[in-house]
Amino acid sequence: MFIGISGMQYSGGSLADHRIVVVEDSNVFTSMIGQKLKEEFDIDIEVCRNFEELQLAFEYAEKPITLAISNVNLPGAENGEALSYLAELSIPIIVFTGTFHEKTREGILARDIVDYVIKDNILAIDLLAESVCRFLTNHRHHVLIVDDSATARALLRGRLERFNFRVSVAENGAQALEILKKTPDIGLIITDYNMPDIDGFELTRRLRAVRGSHELRIIGVSSSDNRLLSARFLKAGGNDFMLRPFVDEEFYCRVNQNLDTLDQIKTARRMYAGQKKPKVA
Repeated sequence: MFIGISGMQYSGGSLADHRIVVVEDSNVFTSMIGQKLKEEFDIDIEVCRNFEELQLAFEYAEKPITLAISNVNLPGAENGEALSYLAELSIPIIVFTGTFHEKTREGILARDIVDYVIKDNILAIDLLAESVCRFLTNHRHHVLIVDDSATARALLRGRLERFNFRVSVAENGAQALEILKKTPDIGLIITDYNMPDIDGFELTRRLRAVRGSHELRIIGVSSSDNRLLSARFLKAGGNDFMLRPFVDEEFYCRVNQNLDTLDQIKTARRMYAGQKKPKVA
């Protein structure tokens, strides 16, 4: 079982079949990454120490790359060409970098990466391993987006699918309720507040009538500047609330925290149910 610094737990099936490429010229970091992923998930990494090795790793290997862990700059790609190359091939990327400022962040996020980790402290390798684990296991989680705006639905869907979640969408509250009936494995709903038929508050109340917080987490979103919306939403049965426009890092953090909480509740309930079973004489 992997227990990250955020408390995230992983005890699922094997992750060893995934092909992870580490694009990094530092022997120290490649060794640390390889050791951590091997110990925690039995994953063997492939190391590309320059741009040419990265190109060869893609062009001459039979097995597709599941995920790339890449520095921003490396020999033969001193201006971020490796990230552009990986992005053009639609290979998911976690950036692992020691050079970071606002301009760097904007350039990284513009490539639709999965995540980035800054290698500036002793917890960096743990954070990286946690990010890798989330990406490889997020397909277990099914998320429903409820929003009457096609643009908003597309943006949220893209953000979630980038991180490997399974995603469904609903145009309104009534459709969301129907989807939930037919899709019991949905564990998280992200719903807009301002919708024409059933607003986010009413939808949350109806959802809570059939699914408790131990089964379903609900995050409300809104573009309103009314700070009391969050209080009203939480009192209606919501678990969290975010104001648009989202900051990418905060969005993923809040989604992950809610899903972590859901996993922990389910684990605790299973353990309690096991303790309550009568002993056989």
